[in-house]
Amino acid sequence: MLNPLTPAFEARLRDLLPASAIKADTAPYLIEPRGRWQGQGFVVAPGSTADVAAVVRACAAARVAVVPYGGGTGLVGGQLMAEGPAPVILSLERMNRIREVYPTENVLVCDAGVILADVQKAAEAVGRLFPLSLASEGSARIGGLLSTNAGGVNVLRYGNARAQCLGLEVVRPDGTIWNGLTRLRKDNTGYDLRNLMIGAEGTLGVITGAALKLAPRPAGVGAAMMAVASPRAALELLALAGEQIGEAVSAFEIIHRQGFDFLAEVGPQIKQPFAEIPEWCVLIDVGLPAGLAPDAALEALFAAGAECGLVTDGVIAQSHAQRQDLWTIRESIPEANRRIGSISSHDIAVPLSAIPVFIDEGAKVLARIGAFRINCFGHLGDGNLHYNVFPMPGRTRADHAADRALVKQAVHDLVHAMDGSVSAEHGIGRLKTDDLEAYGDPAKLAMLRSIKDALDPLGIMNPGAVLRDQD
Repeated sequence: MLNPLTPAFEARLRDLLPASAIKADTAPYLIEPRGRWQGQGFVVAPGSTADVAAVVRACAAARVAVVPYGGGTGLVGGQLMAEGPAPVILSLERMNRIREVYPTENVLVCDAGVILADVQKAAEAVGRLFPLSLASEGSARIGGLLSTNAGGVNVLRYGNARAQCLGLEVVRPDGTIWNGLTRLRKDNTGYDLRNLMIGAEGTLGVITGAALKLAPRPAGVGAAMMAVASPRAALELLALAGEQIGEAVSAFEIIHRQGFDFLAEVGPQIKQPFAEIPEWCVLIDVGLPAGLAPDAALEALFAAGAECGLVTDGVIAQSHAQRQDLWTIRESIPEANRRIGSISSHDIAVPLSAIPVFIDEGAKVLARIGAFRINCFGHLGDGNLHYNVFPMPGRTRADHAADRALVKQAVHDLVHAMDGSVSAEHGIGRLKTDDLEAYGDPAKLAMLRSIKDALDPLGIMNPGAVLRDQD
């Protein structure tokens, strides 16, 4: 049983930490981006791994919950507790040092509180690339990105956060420090603790540092948006791109017309790439070595796609600014979604070949519940779709309060039936614990619980996230 915060315990933390580590204004840490939950807790921001360890040791001794906090950008409630005894919210924001960069090794070592965009800049300064890229990169922090095994737009080429990490430094639930900041690419000395901590969402310890893999910077980059006849045509174009361009395809995003309609309806304002918006289109990004022209590669892909009847129209960026304009469209769609207000949003993945069937069947399943607008877009290259359901014009999501659970279950049931995942890249948090129980393999759930009980026997680390709190 967890214990509540007391004035005496808060005073203990004030004694352990400098005054700058105690956050007087706690409001920013107690709300998640979509405003669905209101958190609670005493917020501290240690400046070193030793200070993090001291806080966790104190919490373990008092049996007070610890909620690690990165950039607060998570969408599944993993960064706050709305119920139970108020926790200590442990923000990594002051741990924001780039510790070391090893260009010849393609490795960067940093604190867990470093913002993703700052890691990208540090890599660029030595002529390298840190390819993890997502809409919140200006505020998301490395510890949170690793804790949720974040994906983003470049997974097709570079993999998700797990694939871009070599080693970790972690404060364990008893306050001891695991120094696993290896820069090795081969190390078969026992269980892979790094991969155990990545994706654990702070339930097994606090990530305080990371050794990250860098990549060579492509000599030339380019982008194109191409209208396709259907999701199936998009998949065939993806295969064709793999044949013609190979691993130089960094991202391959699918976008439905509904996303453009939402942008026209509520903004943000964008430069329309087509005279007539197609029902479906794809955004392709490539990065090629010296001597190869990205625009020529994309032009050849367009010609081949058109000859096969896969592509009906297209825009190929002729400059960096035009490339950015195309990406602005993709990156603005989530904001337009927010302004419309979804009834139910889904971060799902299905096997690539099942995507066209899922899209067709999803529309049919939802039509049995009611009339909705569906905005389906996302990372076609790795099978991760953002499948969001909205009210019809003139109605609001409040009008569909009774439908939300039905919509969510219908979509997730279909995903599960197609051997997919109801959480592709956002994690489980507290939002999807019921889904994990409903769709998770019983043996997997038992193993997850055994790991949690073994590493965090007091149950203080982010209780209620991923696995339902058994207290």
